[in-house]
Amino acid sequence: MNRHHCWAFVALACTLVTSPTIAGPTSDREKPDIDLYALMSGKCQTLTVAGRDFACRAVAYFHSEKGRANFTVALDDPDDHSHIISFSGEDGRRTQPDRYLLTVDRMELNSQDRPKVDGLPVPALEPSAGACQQSGNFAKLQVSSITCVATDERGQQYRLQFESDGAPLTLRRVRASAPTIRQDPYF
Repeated sequence: MNRHHCWAFVALACTLVTSPTIAGPTSDREKPDIDLYALMSGKCQTLTVAGRDFACRAVAYFHSEKGRANFTVALDDPDDHSHIISFSGEDGRRTQPDRYLLTVDRMELNSQDRPKVDGLPVPALEPSAGACQQSGNFAKLQVSSITCVATDERGQQYRLQFESDGAPLTLRRVRASAPTIRQDPYF
């Protein structure tokens, strides 16, 4: 992942942390919400957003101290370098030692046309139904694949099939927080 792609995720993390529509009331804005993130290298075999196919620039996982998790994808969109989507949910759980399942309840859609807070675009939140399944384990710094499928209330479909290139992921714990993922000894 090059430096430009890393900055896309830094901007997204800042948006997730500072946006009152995502992080909570203004009084909570001083306290960051993201407690862990992981950057993965590999290739999106499939990335479909509302009927359009894209390549991806980068894939990351974000976890908040309140339990919301996001599989976030920076799209390789020549018309919009701010085009980012997130499969987001609060019900993440280990189903096996190397399997993680996230029930998706909303898509977070970000683009250059979105309104800005503190200079950063605020994602549109689209209520959705779906799931993401990750093969691999953050504690071992290995993720082999991520598969996500979701449909929003307007019937738009979102699909991701990510395959790792085998390189260890970059894992950053922003701060210690209480565990929110069931059956996961790492958290």
